[in-house]
Parts: sequence; C-alpha cells; structure tokens
Amino acid sequence: MSQEFDCIVIGVGGMGSSTLYNLAKRGRRALGLEQFDIPHAEGSSHGVNRIIRLAYYEHPSYVPLLRRAYELWSDIESVTGEQLLYKTGSIDTAPSGHEVFEGSLESCLLHDIPHRVLNHAQINEEFPGYQLPPGHMGLLQGDGGFVLSERSIVAYANAAMSTGAEIHAREVVSGWEPDQGGVRVFTDRGEYTAERLVITAGAWTSGMVTILDDLAVPERQVLAWLQPIDGSLYTPDVFPVFNAYFDEGRYYGFPVYGIPGFKVGRYHHLEEVIDPDFAIKTVNSEDEAVLRSAVERYFPKANGATMTLKTCMFTNTPDEHFIVDMLPGTSQVVVAAGFSGHGFKFASVIGEILADLAINGETEHNIDLLKIDRF
Repeated sequence: MSQEFDCIVIGVGGMGSSTLYNLAKRGRRALGLEQFDIPHAEGSSHGVNRIIRLAYYEHPSYVPLLRRAYELWSDIESVTGEQLLYKTGSIDTAPSGHEVFEGSLESCLLHDIPHRVLNHAQINEEFPGYQLPPGHMGLLQGDGGFVLSERSIVAYANAAMSTGAEIHAREVVSGWEPDQGGVRVFTDRGEYTAERLVITAGAWTSGMVTILDDLAVPERQVLAWLQPIDGSLYTPDVFPVFNAYFDEGRYYGFPVYGIPGFKVGRYHHLEEVIDPDFAIKTVNSEDEAVLRSAVERYFPKANGATMTLKTCMFTNTPDEHFIVDMLPGTSQVVVAAGFSGHGFKFASVIGEILADLAINGETEHNIDLLKIDRF
C-alpha cells in the first residue's frame, strides 16, 4: 500500500469516518488509522444509538450546524440505502427556569423551530411512559430522535472506501511530527506521510496533542437498558427521546430499539476522570443504582429487569463545547475533540467541516464557539 497521502485521519469513529468520506468524495487520497476495530466498543460511540435534537439548550449557535447535520444524515442514507436517523420527537424537561428547558425554548424562538411547550401533567397524559413531577416544564420538538451510532460509522467507512479512501484498523499510532510542511505519522506497522493530518481520536486525542491535556479530559460513563414493565409505552412511535434535569441529576433516554430495553444514562455519571487505556469496563451495583434512582421515580413503567449495562467514555472540555480547529502553530494539523457527551449527532457536519479545514484551511460554517483559543 502507498505510504504517501494527501490527508491522514487518526481515529475512525463517528467524526473520523465522516471526515474520511468527505475527503475522499472531494478527490483527496485519504488514509484512516484506527487502533481498534471498525466499529468498536472501546470508546464513545457504541451502544446502538445517540440522541439527535434540533432544540438545543447547550447554545443556540449550534442550531445552524444541526440543520446542516440533518441534511447530511439524509445524504449518507441516500448513498448507502440504510436508514440511520429515526425521528421520535424529543422532550427537554426541567423545572421552570432551568437551562435545560429555558435554553431549548430560547433556541426554538431564536431560530423559528416548530415546538410545543407542555407542563408536567400534559406530558404525562400524552406520553404515559413519563411520570414527571409537578413544576416540570417540557419542550417537545418533532424533529428529535436518534441516530444509529455504530451503523453510521460503518456507513461512512464503507462510503469512504468505495470513494477511494484507505482505512487500516488495529493499527496503533505511536506519534506524529511536522515534516517539510506536511506531517509524518508513526504506527506499530510503519510510517506514513501526508500534506495534512486530522486528529479525531476521541478520548485518546489529548495523548497526541499536548496542549489539550487539560482541555479534552476523558470520563467514564455508564448506560443501562431496562426491560419495561409495560412495553407498549416505550416504542419509538409513542415515546420521544428525552433530556431531563431531575433532583438526581441530568438524565437522557431512548425508546426500546435495536436491543431489548429502555435505554437511560446520566450525564457525567459518577464524575470519574480516567485514563482511556485503563478505563474500568465492568459495571457494578452502584452504577446501576444511579440510573434506576431516576427511572423508578420518573419512568416507573420502564423499571423492569436489567437487560444490558455498558460503559463508554465522554471527553469533556471545561465549558462542554467542542474543540474543532486548526492546531495553533501547526497549520497542517486539524483537531476535533471534547465532544462532551453531546457530539455524535453532529458527526455528519463535523466531517464536512474537518475536510474544509484540511483542504482549504477554513470553512463557511460558523465555528467561532469551537475554537481552541477561547481557552
């Protein structure tokens, strides 16, 4: 295989696979290097699916990126012939005045997003899988739903290879260095050179980009799938995905899809900062109790037998906004990191942006919020 490329992408997960496809379809000779399988369960993108939502409480400037993301999810579905995005509607719910509800409402009003505002009783009546407490408000947005995370990686990887990209799985990158205006990448199988390098290595990114040591911090996360007591209330056609702030913390969840069980997680589960090479993959009774404490109160008819418990990783920035930028002082290197538990839905548009930056050194998308120099 050739050792020289226009662009090398380190990490072929959600962001990396999309980037490879966007590079290849623009005629660039691209190489993707992945230390694990494609897809794999060692990082941040396994576990069947991830929420996608247009109402965005994290910051209203994400909404234009989301609108483009929806378009690009449709595009890759057309290319592959496989449905990857499922619309169930989404509910952002919290006590009146809390940012989860108020921020979602602000985004909808600012960007003219169709939505409905419901109180706790209206949500419980319309969606009886929910049992929200008095004082909770909810924003229902019909375009919300979920993206199949592992299938999306497969779709982008296959599309990239069919368009001319190379992908090497189970090849560990040991380092990289600038090389005559380009880059040289070292692995356990050889050396490669390229004009540009894109680093999308998830929880391992800070190990390759030293300035991100305190800016892209890996965290252990746990997900549970619980068999509903009344399964009819938790199917995709009657149960919207949710982001919710409760007394117990901020939770998110999905209807039953793909594998048995209602899926639920808590943001920043136990706030465990980890080394991704030594992450604890086993799940214990404390992990399960953290998730059940909310399910038994607010989704009691989903609180049946445990079906599956899995760990994954968040990679958090100090402000929980992404990092998408040229590496300062190294214009031939682009980095995307710190997707902080809410990034996968953007994978389609992040791939487009990273290809823009690698090829042109700029993008038409507004990524001011995501620049490294904000820190």
